[in-house]
Amino acid sequence: MIIRQAIIRHGRRIAIQPRLPWIRSFASEVDIEAIEASLDRSLKETHSIESLLQNESSDVVPQIDNDTHTTPDYNNDEVAEAFRSLKRQESLTSHLGTTLTPHYTPHTLLTHPPQPSEITLPLLLASQSHLGHSTSLWNPLNSRYIFGIRSGIHIISLDVTAAHLRRACRVVSGVTERGGLVLFVGTRKNQDRCVVNAAKLAGGCHLFERWTPGSITNGHQILGRCRMQVVDQFDQPVPGLENELLERPVLKPDLVVCLNPLENWVMLHECGLHGIPTVGIIDTDANPTWVTYPIPANDDSLRCVQLLAGVLGKAGEEGQRRRRERAKKGEVTYQPEAFDLKIREGEMKTGGDAEAIHHAGGSG
Repeated sequence: MIIRQAIIRHGRRIAIQPRLPWIRSFASEVDIEAIEASLDRSLKETHSIESLLQNESSDVVPQIDNDTHTTPDYNNDEVAEAFRSLKRQESLTSHLGTTLTPHYTPHTLLTHPPQPSEITLPLLLASQSHLGHSTSLWNPLNSRYIFGIRSGIHIISLDVTAAHLRRACRVVSGVTERGGLVLFVGTRKNQDRCVVNAAKLAGGCHLFERWTPGSITNGHQILGRCRMQVVDQFDQPVPGLENELLERPVLKPDLVVCLNPLENWVMLHECGLHGIPTVGIIDTDANPTWVTYPIPANDDSLRCVQLLAGVLGKAGEEGQRRRRERAKKGEVTYQPEAFDLKIREGEMKTGGDAEAIHHAGGSG
């Protein structure tokens, strides 16, 4: 009872006194210098760890073999030593020798086709010109062009191909030299580029879509509205003669080069009816009598078609060049037709004036 009263009496006194001194009595004194020393030690340890990490080598940790539980010895590895020896040899000999260029670039058949004089058997062989069709599809008329049979496929003689190609080149060159119009036809897939390029070289026309039946036999109805122009011996247009061309019949090609005769037999038939000579690529399944100047070769190979079309285009370009050279000397390489003779007579009477030529032609 006495103890309880003492606690009540002194507890009231403690509650009235401030709390801060009482709390401080339980706390220890803070040593600031010790704390600063500890921070210095931690900072030094951090710098030492960073320096160790920077100086650490970049060697890869070797893998442990699962069977032997040992690390491989790369210093005694024969494969690694051979690889290091190869690298040393490459560093010593890399500047020696010459650079080998590719011997065959297919895109040059379009950009820079070979000249007719550059036709060789290896070139024809590389373009797959010797591959024919199956023996069950052959045409017996092609027996003189076939070299043999291999794996059920007829092999075309490249000697015969080269000879017939040179003959066709002479024909194309002769037609263009005499001012003739050459038509290049190729209607199969991906033949449009080589057809257009060959026609551009030879200064002729091209067709890479479907042939319209009757373009030759009924040309005045199908091609009657096509535009024509008169050019001089240097292929420069002569103005003032548009009305005179209305009386002229539709132009017909002087030579047709067909790259796929099987699909264009209608065109070849029309050319035969009008006496237009033709040049065609004849495979072992085609009829060589359809064209005037056959070239036995593989018409299914795009490289072969590009090669032959480029060579024929170059032949036409050579004929055009010779014609222009002779024109500079005053030589005419072609026989003018009746309409051309009328124009020439008008030039002699009027001194070459285009309007006077027109009136002279109209009065005649």
